[in-house]
Amino acid sequence: MRTPLEQFVLNTIRQSRMLTAGDRVGAAVSGGADSLALLALLDRLRDELGITLAVVHFNHALRGAESDADASFVELEARNRGLEFLIAREDVLAAAAREGWNLEDAARRLRYAFFERVIDQNQLTHIAVAHTVDDQAETVLAHLLRGTGPTGLAGIYPVAGRIVRPLLGSRRETLREYLRANGQTWREDSSNRDTRRTRARIREKLLPLLQQDFSPAIVSHLGELARLAREEGTFWDALVEDRFQSLARHDGTGFSIAARDLLQPLDLRIASTQTFTSLKSNDFGPLRVLTERLIRRLYEGVRGNRRELGANHVEQVIRLANESTSGRAVELPGGIIVRRNFNELIFALNVPAQPRKSDETPRRANSYEYIVSLPLSNTASVSVPELGKRFRLKMIDWPLTESDTKRDANALDADLLRSPLILRNWRPGDAYRPQGRRQTQKLKSMFLAGRVPSGARPGWPVLESGGRVIWAQGMPAADDFCARQNTRVGVVIEEDGLESGAVQS
Repeated sequence: MRTPLEQFVLNTIRQSRMLTAGDRVGAAVSGGADSLALLALLDRLRDELGITLAVVHFNHALRGAESDADASFVELEARNRGLEFLIAREDVLAAAAREGWNLEDAARRLRYAFFERVIDQNQLTHIAVAHTVDDQAETVLAHLLRGTGPTGLAGIYPVAGRIVRPLLGSRRETLREYLRANGQTWREDSSNRDTRRTRARIREKLLPLLQQDFSPAIVSHLGELARLAREEGTFWDALVEDRFQSLARHDGTGFSIAARDLLQPLDLRIASTQTFTSLKSNDFGPLRVLTERLIRRLYEGVRGNRRELGANHVEQVIRLANESTSGRAVELPGGIIVRRNFNELIFALNVPAQPRKSDETPRRANSYEYIVSLPLSNTASVSVPELGKRFRLKMIDWPLTESDTKRDANALDADLLRSPLILRNWRPGDAYRPQGRRQTQKLKSMFLAGRVPSGARPGWPVLESGGRVIWAQGMPAADDFCARQNTRVGVVIEEDGLESGAVQS
């Protein structure tokens, strides 16, 4: 017979459709009480859910022998339950210093990169993490203290891609009571009480003060606020994406939108006698908030994220659309520029055009872009001075001889290549279905899984055929374009260093 907590978690998983029969789920277990409760609950419910369960552990190497002891404890727990154990260990402190991240951010980035690798390698389909409603309350308060809008109020999402959080509606103390009732021990992370960290100060000082002096139910109230904010966020995301897809046009280097469409992205059918001067409105009309969100979406479409884009930048773009004349421009963070071209606004990377030599393959002003002539004959060479490299597209007879089988993995079928065939740098949003995979993957995720340094990604070589990305350096080629048994001629891409002064050959 199930306990009330087990029934609650089962209902949460089913109602949110977090997991379905046949899923291979990794419980992320640190060794603490919350994660041990997650493991115990999923282990208890796995047959009823029809899932395969494993244990994943990330050793942050921040507490020396204590961190290693946590890893050993979790491994033993997995073995005792007869579950597969997956572990990774990285020096978070060194990564934080190298990348300029704060320690908590570095730990989170590396931990979730490990989770993503495990999923990308098809070892698991989902990772379950043990965030509780207490974590949700702490997150919402942290966002409020830092300064946030409605998006930040949404806090932690129950489902984020392949990451699921079955305990987000449960209290920490309830989980500890469950563990005690089942005789389950756990380990305490000493750093969780280090009040030098913002999160620990909220947990140890601010929340107890709010509970004692203001509202005993503050944790539940903050959790409910996050839920309502997520519901509104889901609506806004759908509306903004609809307007983005309907009104914006992609031209290969950026996005363009009519200034009028940006300022009036929706046709509101309201009686002419109705006005918006009530206390619930602002001086800019009811569509102002949609315009602001659409600007952020356009920015994200070019850059790949919304980091550093502030309200003042959004306001500058609105003024450009509303007041400026053709030829004016606004520079945004991350090397993005918005130019007004007559009645259109163009969002693009602000990369100045470079003069090119007469014998150099034409390229556009977005880092680099070189056209490869089709059909190929023997070997086509493309020099990329921006990288100091030369790439060779070599034609090879197919099927391969036994001595050449090592080249099989990334060979393309020459007959499937279409014009324009372009060697260019990576752009946010680039994606394709790698060889042997069932689903399309973004190159950004592949970079993360392959540990490609963030500084190397903007110039990463990509091959595009007929408008589709089919190859990226160091990654499996696109499955639809790979050489197979019936291929007549294969194409392999090789590279070497570029001699000083070399140009396109």
